[in-house]
Parts: sequence; structure tokens; C-alpha cells
Amino acid sequence: MPLVRVTNFSISLDGFGAGEPQSFESPFGHAGHRLHEWMFATWADGAPTGIDAVWASRWDTGVGAEIMGAHKFGPPGWQDDPDWRGWWGEDPPFHTPTFVLTHRTREPLEMEGGTTFHFLSTGPEEALAIAQEAAGDLDVRIGGGASTVRAFVSAGLVDHLHLVVVPIVLGHGTRLWDGLEGLEETYAIESVASPSGVVHLSLDRRPGG
Repeated sequence: MPLVRVTNFSISLDGFGAGEPQSFESPFGHAGHRLHEWMFATWADGAPTGIDAVWASRWDTGVGAEIMGAHKFGPPGWQDDPDWRGWWGEDPPFHTPTFVLTHRTREPLEMEGGTTFHFLSTGPEEALAIAQEAAGDLDVRIGGGASTVRAFVSAGLVDHLHLVVVPIVLGHGTRLWDGLEGLEETYAIESVASPSGVVHLSLDRRPGG
């Protein structure tokens, strides 16, 4: 049965998925690229084949659609720029229908490589229904940022989360955990430490959760 999942989502020790303020020059605010250095290392020539590489390789396995928040698609104010086409160039890495949650919609944006951005002004349940129809028999990935992941988890819509805890403290930004008290009652949680210093958390919805 297709799943709704979060994959390779990095957070700091204090639970922030991005720093602030976000801008065109600083997509992750004061966090810079520190939350994602573990993943960048797996892309390098001669990269290790350890646990980080295994998790990183699962990012797009079996995924038929993605849902992301407005701040993942662009910096504040991108809705006012009709020429803004996302951070990723003309061939974004998604290669699936990708649904951007925004209060200001626009026409679908077809990119190279099979990615088409669709802009929705809906709540999590309706957005997920649309994405699941597009994904067919494949999974739907909730791509972030932290507030979007939190909204879908709070609504009881996520089956599996893979979170990567990076050993840095950000102090402020967009925090994942707010309002998710008692999450361990809904999800079975396993953790594996990597030699790189990150900790991979795997959360699977408990039966009846």
C-alpha cells in the first residue's frame, strides 16, 4: 500500500529544520548548509557507502509525488516574481508531480526531467488527496520545510518519517517539534548513529496510530 513519508529531513539538535531569515542569498537562513553537509558528502566522488549513503539513496525510491511548503519553493516574495521557477534550475531533482502549498496560486510550471510544479491553496488533507491521485501506486513524499512536515504529522497523515539529527545548535528558526508532544505514542522510533556524527531517526506509525 502506498505510504505518505518524510525522507532525509535534517534538523538540528534543538529541532530546527532551517535557520532565519530566509532570503535568496541564504535559503536556510543562518543555518547555511550545515544541516545538509552529511548528504552532500554522499554525493562526492569516492563517497562512502556507509549508513548515510544508504539513507540518502532512498530519497526518491518509490516516490510518485511530492508536497512542499511555499518557503521550500522560493524565498519570501517569490509569489510576486512571475519568472521565479524554484531553486533548482530547469531540471529539478523531483522528477514527479510536485505540489507547492501557497496562498497565491499560479498556473502549473512544467520543467525538464518530469517535474511539474502545481500550486495549491488547500489544507493538508485536500493537498494529500490530490497528490495521491497523481502518485498512483507510488508513495507521496512530504518534502518540507519543517512547518509543512509538522502540519501533516499533526493532521495524522504521515506513515513514516526519516529524520536526520545534525550535531549543531541553531537556537532559532523553523522548529519541527512544536505541538508534537507525545509523538512516541503514535510512532515507533528507532535511532542509528553514523560515524559522520549525525543520528538517523526512523519513525513508523504504530498500528491504530
